[in-house]
Amino acid sequence: MKQFKGRVITPGEVTAEALVTREGFNTLASFQMALQFGDKEVKCGDQSNRDLYGKSMLGKALCLPQTIGSTTGGLVLYCACSMEKNPACMLFAGHIDSLAAAGAVLAEVWVDGVTMPVIDSLGEEFLAYVKDGMQITVKADGTVEVI
Repeated sequence: MKQFKGRVITPGEVTAEALVTREGFNTLASFQMALQFGDKEVKCGDQSNRDLYGKSMLGKALCLPQTIGSTTGGLVLYCACSMEKNPACMLFAGHIDSLAAAGAVLAEVWVDGVTMPVIDSLGEEFLAYVKDGMQITVKADGTVEVI
């Protein structure tokens, strides 16, 4: 087991299976099929993301360097949470961008019964270490345990 410490953007505790990308995460392209067309498995629809394309993001510990793309990113995250089609948590190696942070915070405040902890600033070592399928536990203080 290895531990990493990051900054808490939205609080919560969760244990989930890791889903990892080392590429930028385009929020709109990734969630579009699930939100617009009812994909119940919430498979990543971003064909440009070779790490995630076609893989289910639902209930996973989404490990990523950063989000990229459209200014709708925050709204997309909020909608994914409100429709219960969100990852279990989002774990950023670097700093979260303001749009993704806004979507996560709005979901935390406005969506009853859905928790999606978001931790950023976990470091490049975190992203180099974690692999798909590893077990991730997020603690309330921003500690992330990887097994």
